[in-house]
Amino acid sequence: MTTTTSRGTPGAPRTPRLPGRTRAASGAERLPGAWWLGLHQGALELKQFFRQREQGVFTFAFPVVLLFLFASIFKDDVADAGITASQLYVAAMIGAGIMSISFQSLGIAIAMERDEHVLRRLRGTPMPPTAYFLGKVWLVLVTGLLETLVLLVVGATMFDLELPTSPEKWLTFAWIFVLGLTGCALLGVAVSSVPRSGRSASSVVVLPFLVLQFISGVYIAIDTVPDWMLTLGALFPLKWMCQGFRGVFLPESAQVLEQAGSWEYGRIALVLTAWCVGGLALCLLTFRWKSRRDG
Repeated sequence: MTTTTSRGTPGAPRTPRLPGRTRAASGAERLPGAWWLGLHQGALELKQFFRQREQGVFTFAFPVVLLFLFASIFKDDVADAGITASQLYVAAMIGAGIMSISFQSLGIAIAMERDEHVLRRLRGTPMPPTAYFLGKVWLVLVTGLLETLVLLVVGATMFDLELPTSPEKWLTFAWIFVLGLTGCALLGVAVSSVPRSGRSASSVVVLPFLVLQFISGVYIAIDTVPDWMLTLGALFPLKWMCQGFRGVFLPESAQVLEQAGSWEYGRIALVLTAWCVGGLALCLLTFRWKSRRDG
C-alpha cells in the first residue's frame, strides 16, 4: 500500500499543515510596521543621546544656568504685575528650553547625519522613512519633558514659582507643550537642509535662535522690547509658547505685561497649529537624504 499527499503524489509522506500558517509566512518574514520601527528607532536615539554624557549635560544644564543667572540678577518685584522678575524668567525659559531641544538640536543633528552619509545609508535600508522621523519625535518628546521638569523644579525650589493646582491649567500646559514642540521640531527638520555641510550647521541654526530669544520675551520683558521686534518675533512659535507658559505659571495680574494685555490662548493655539502645518509642508518640500556635495 502506498501513501499519498494532499496532492495525490504516490510514495511521499504526508506533510501536516500548521494551523494559521499563511502563504506569506512560508516566504520572507513580514517586516514590522513603521510605528513599531519608529519606537525602536526612538529608543536607539535616546540611548545614543544619553551615552554622550557631555552632550546630555550641556543640553539640560545650559537653560538651567541661564535661568539661574538671569533670575538671580533680575529678582525685583515687577510693578503692577504681582510677580518677581525671577518668576517671569522661569516661565519664559521653559519655552526657550523646548525650542532648544527641538529646533536647535534637530537642525544641527540631522545636518551632521546627512553630511556623514548616515541618512543616505538609512535610506538604502528596508526601514520606512517615517520610522526615522518618529525616532526623532520620541527623542525630542522625552528630552523635552525631562528638561521642562528640571526647569520647573529649579523654578519652584529656588525662585518661588507657584505650580498650578487646577486641571485646566495643566491641560493648557499640555496642549501648548505638544503644539510648540511639534512645530519647533518640524521647523528644525526643515532648517537642517539649509547648511551646506555639518560643520556649518551650528552657525546657521544657533544665531537665528539666539536672536529669536531676545525678541520673543525670553531674556527681556515684553513691555521693554520695541514693537517692531515684537511683531517680528510674533511670526515664530517661541513668542507664543513663552506667552502661553506665562499664562499657566503666573497669576492673572501678570497679563498687564503682555503686548495685548491678555494671554490670548486662542491666538496661541492658532499660531502654533499653523506652524505645525506649515512646518510639515516645509519638511516635505525641502528635506533631502543626501548632502548638496553628493549631487
